[in-house]
Amino acid sequence: MPVLSLPLAEELQKVFNIKLLEVKEFRGEWTLTIDLSVIQQVARYLKEEKGFDLLLDISGVDHWGEEPRFEVVYHFYNLQKATLLRIKGRVTESNPIVPTLSFIYPTANWHEREAYDMFGIIFEGHPDLRRILMWEGYPYFPLRKDFPVEGKETDQSPVAFAKAAPLDGGPFVARPAALSVEREPRAIENEELLEELEELKEQENLTLPYKEKE
Repeated sequence: MPVLSLPLAEELQKVFNIKLLEVKEFRGEWTLTIDLSVIQQVARYLKEEKGFDLLLDISGVDHWGEEPRFEVVYHFYNLQKATLLRIKGRVTESNPIVPTLSFIYPTANWHEREAYDMFGIIFEGHPDLRRILMWEGYPYFPLRKDFPVEGKETDQSPVAFAKAAPLDGGPFVARPAALSVEREPRAIENEELLEELEELKEQENLTLPYKEKE
């Protein structure tokens, strides 16, 4: 895959008089961190002047405990040169607003709706910024790090309702906790289950015709 040259980053900085907050290269892929207030101008320039004719994805990142809290990540792709460019920037929790790219790249329509639905990031100017996975009126944003793994109970009868998922009885369990790392699902330590698995292994060894019995 061709390596995107650093001069493009310098060109964007010069054309739009923007401050590049960070420029990184890793295995031939470049990531530029910018002020997202100019993302529309940059996106149009990349498409019309630099051949980045495909917007692969727009995703959100929650840096819970930091401010600005939310990060928006864009993946632009030049099909002719097989080149990827990643652009990202942050918005605050109190004002998580980013200009829409839906009128520049049609694929942005659904990508922005998903980021809005999961993180609560608002894409200003979007023609139809509705939830795409959760139902309209759902009061939470499930991919925020302060959203519990087991979910939250809601009741919006007769439209929809949700209950927190039970955390017992399955092979993995998550527990409510203040830190997301403490909520990560872990295997249940069940002595009876381990004994049952050992018995099954022994029975299997006895019944396999090609295995020599000791």
